Amino acid sequence: MSLSSVLIAAVSLTYMAILFAIAFYGERRAALSPRVRAWVFSLSLAVYCTSWTFYGAVGTAVSTGWGYVPIYLGPIIMVVFGWEILRRIVEVSKKQNLTTIADFIAARYGMSRGVSVLVTVSAVIGMVPYISLQLKAVAMSFDVVTGGELVAGGGTPTTAFYLALVLAIFAILFGTRHIDASEHHRGMMLAIAAESVIKLIALVAVGAFAMYSVMGGPREILESMVIDERLGSVFLPSELPGGFMAQTLLAMAAIFCLPRQFHVAVVECGGEKDLRMARWLFPTYLVIIMLAVFPIAMAGLKEFGVGQVDADTFVLALPMAHDRQLLSLFAFLGGFSAATSMVIVATVALATMVSNDIVLPLLLGAKSLGMHLKEDMSGILLYVRRATIIALT
Repeated sequence: MSLSSVLIAAVSLTYMAILFAIAFYGERRAALSPRVRAWVFSLSLAVYCTSWTFYGAVGTAVSTGWGYVPIYLGPIIMVVFGWEILRRIVEVSKKQNLTTIADFIAARYGMSRGVSVLVTVSAVIGMVPYISLQLKAVAMSFDVVTGGELVAGGGTPTTAFYLALVLAIFAILFGTRHIDASEHHRGMMLAIAAESVIKLIALVAVGAFAMYSVMGGPREILESMVIDERLGSVFLPSELPGGFMAQTLLAMAAIFCLPRQFHVAVVECGGEKDLRMARWLFPTYLVIIMLAVFPIAMAGLKEFGVGQVDADTFVLALPMAHDRQLLSLFAFLGGFSAATSMVIVATVALATMVSNDIVLPLLLGAKSLGMHLKEDMSGILLYVRRATIIALT
């Protein structure tokens, strides 16, 4: 069973139109109430959950068992027990008007420009391939649900190109509307929070389907782990997978060191009330996601075995194999949300770093251009950021 490519394209465009509408609403309305703002902030932190979380975590669970857990466990530990560290980072950043992770690290070294440039270049080098993976994941999922042939790189290049174009427009419209010290983007954050809800509900829906319709319920899953040697060897290991602790530590750091996470967790933070809400809501979100992955991996192994179907596509393949078209479409939208939210926030964060730490100093240093004589550089910075977003996507 496959879905019509016209249907998928129409639903994707409609979905993006809804995101645009949400973002416009967030930009034009008055400031949100403190409670609603705290919910939006907490949910927007889930931009951490990319297409890897939505698709790849299942594949990792199939190949390494509990090896997928550290990517969730690290942030949970950091937010719950390291809350004071996050609060302090936000406080320092607000006082010093720091708007990127490059600014924050450079501030620890006397606002060293060399350090900020190094961090910015490293971030761009590291994040550009990851952004391309998000676009590839959407293109691949499009081909999976429409029954198309996958190219060697995974996914139709044309699909990825048009998606990149739409996301660049979105990021430019709602991530580079103005230049100010706070760098708040209410509309963009409201849209990202909405996407977080969509991908959570979609993955939970597939997880519930896998548990009850494919496996027969929680009890049957536990029995399968004991009876089926193939499942037991994966999910009842004698020891934790290799690198479990190291990956957990890296994930703990990622929650505020990744450019997109620093932007959402620090720059967009409205105050301590936001952090207090996020301290329990964001970990709860991650726990639910983590639990949903397990039955999907188990059901996929039962349904397809090992090697017959790419485990990274189990989220889509399971409902498709049982002719659940609506669930398949919803699963596609969940993965679409996971990828697009990451690309939007990451490009905005990187564009800010590139413009602030590389382009602006170069323009000011070139005396022949006369930029150092201008009183207002905001217009030039906006164009630089927009050009950077286009280049990154």
